[in-house]
Amino acid sequence: MQKITGRLLSWASLLEENTEQQARTTAAMPFVFPHVALMPDAHLGLGATVGSVIPTLGAVMPAAVGVDIGCGMIAVRTQFTRAELPEDLQPLREQIERAIPLSAGATNRKVVATAAPRIAELETMAEAAGFDPAGALKGWRNQLGTLGSGNHFIEVSVDEEDRVWLFLHSGSRGVGNKIAQRHIAVAKAAMTTWWIELADPDLAYLVEGTPEFDRYIAELRWAQHFALLNREEMMDRVVRQLSEVMGQPVDERERINCHHNFTQREEHWGKSVWVSRKGAIQARKGQLGLIPGSMGTASYVVEGRGNKPSLESSPHGAGRMYSRSAARRTFTHEQLRAAMVGIEYRDTDAFLDEIPAAYKPIDQVMEDARDLVTIRHTLRQVVNVKGD
Repeated sequence: MQKITGRLLSWASLLEENTEQQARTTAAMPFVFPHVALMPDAHLGLGATVGSVIPTLGAVMPAAVGVDIGCGMIAVRTQFTRAELPEDLQPLREQIERAIPLSAGATNRKVVATAAPRIAELETMAEAAGFDPAGALKGWRNQLGTLGSGNHFIEVSVDEEDRVWLFLHSGSRGVGNKIAQRHIAVAKAAMTTWWIELADPDLAYLVEGTPEFDRYIAELRWAQHFALLNREEMMDRVVRQLSEVMGQPVDERERINCHHNFTQREEHWGKSVWVSRKGAIQARKGQLGLIPGSMGTASYVVEGRGNKPSLESSPHGAGRMYSRSAARRTFTHEQLRAAMVGIEYRDTDAFLDEIPAAYKPIDQVMEDARDLVTIRHTLRQVVNVKGD
């Protein structure tokens, strides 16, 4: 861990100058207490750094949570071993791709039986919170159980004992994005109303005790729960596809579901603070979490060490080193194919910006995180599913 300033600590051995400067700007906000913690995967984000933990007193910055509210991971350990999987994994990949709508804007054609009770739960929660999610996205119900694009994925992996895991990454989809964008705009408007000038306009904030703050927290909690249930719904579908291929039900030995874009009230250093984790997971002592690598590299099931200076947090993944456009200019389709040897995936240059070389080396990220988490399992994918 490096103490960059009295209000900024970093666990990142690979840290670009512009990322550090962005984090310094965030840490200088007057309501940050006691400091911002930069995770090993830290990289430039909108307003606040992706891979940062930001504790605040009496205010929350919506952009410091991010636009994919509640984004996170879910993993299931099955009873199967690698040797029991079919030699040809293409049919399994294609079945998963048919069962779960992929890519940006994708929706289900109808609400399926497993999604119906989850949607009912979300409707009840929204009614109690006093808002209609359709005001953010009319078709939100049909997006429950959809993956999205970018770095979101579904994988079949094997651990160090060759046990088969199902693993996926997604968030609150279009409805979460719309909710986040609306409240970022509300916060920016408040800064104009109050004649508050910020070093970065995207650090606009909402003040606790105001109607705007209360509305954001209510809708944010709903979007976080949508994201969690979205992962549960997709995982149930992946489990069914594996069951069909294997000819027997999946026996779930473990199921872990965790956010890495969220805010919640916590106690730290004797004070009740709002902790916004933007690209970071909570890692209390003994708490299980998930840290994915990049496309074609290892992922990890971890146990939190309860590190106090990090506000009991850890990284959420590898962290980008190249922007998407820079990755497309730098790398080739052949290099992507070489990185994916031995993995069943949809071979297309649509995923070129997700090539592992565009990310920080996950082994280095995990070495930097050794004071934050203990590795319980190392997962290597054998099937990868992504959206364009």
